[in-house]
Amino acid sequence: MKDRFGREITYLRLSVTELCNLRCRYCMPAEGICKKRHEDMLTEEEMLTAVRAAASLGICKLRITGGEPLVKKNILSICRNAAGIPGIEELCITTNGILLPELAMPLREAGVDRINMSLDTLDPQKYSHITRIGSLKDALLGLQAALDAGFKRVKMNTVLIGGFNDDEIQNLAELTLRYPVDVRFIEYMPMPGALEFGPDAYIPCDMVLKCLPRLEPVADESRVARCYRLPGALGNVGLISAVTNDFCAECNRIRLTADGKLKPCLHSGQEIPIKGLSQEEMTEQIKAAILAKPRCHTLLSAGAHSHAGRAMYTIGG
Repeated sequence: MKDRFGREITYLRLSVTELCNLRCRYCMPAEGICKKRHEDMLTEEEMLTAVRAAASLGICKLRITGGEPLVKKNILSICRNAAGIPGIEELCITTNGILLPELAMPLREAGVDRINMSLDTLDPQKYSHITRIGSLKDALLGLQAALDAGFKRVKMNTVLIGGFNDDEIQNLAELTLRYPVDVRFIEYMPMPGALEFGPDAYIPCDMVLKCLPRLEPVADESRVARCYRLPGALGNVGLISAVTNDFCAECNRIRLTADGKLKPCLHSGQEIPIKGLSQEEMTEQIKAAILAKPRCHTLLSAGAHSHAGRAMYTIGG
């Protein structure tokens, strides 16, 4: 289905939980989150009904997000059933990787096609600092588990934060020399509840090109990332300029939160509820969400914060 501006909407990002086993400083409060009532969150069947409704409108790519989706007790069931829905051609999941040593192979067997893993630093102390409670060793074990399970071209998402990890650009990019992974640098976004870092945190992704003049541009299927490659690398380096150079004209996605709200645009406060609806009713609401997509989001900068209306972990990363 096309939106009002002629964009073909083929991608649904489904958050299955707001809970997480880390407390990343740009995402969650130190004390964790206030749990919502079970009855206020989408059930597995409601999630699957929403995916069926979306697929009937031409959605063919599904990404499972959170919070941390792997803390969801029925995550394998959700993935297995979602992968089997007619029309869903690609099932992906975004994770911090901590639970991949035990779940990577079961996820692959459940029908997950691709894994994106968050990794913001290769320094153990900085990793503990940014995640508050995490261990870099556990994350790297998760990466190896994903590769051992046979996932091809695992994508590593790195939030580029001035004064925190901009001195690690080369080391992070060179992961592509050692592993068949894509490392994608994402500009730090001024999301609600994620403003711990000051104005200097907002640095452009083009900083990566200055640090790594050896990078060569390459073609890639990504709609959102400009892709490059180091000579001899096994994977690409991607630049996602979510702040300095938006990709709204190419946006093909809608989002569904774990508490049942469709978000036509990440940076808009507009939300369309679907919890408790039939598949037919959900289909109509998804149509409404697609038609409500704005041409582009508002300006983002250190002084111009997102209008998302809620923190990222309640939307889906």
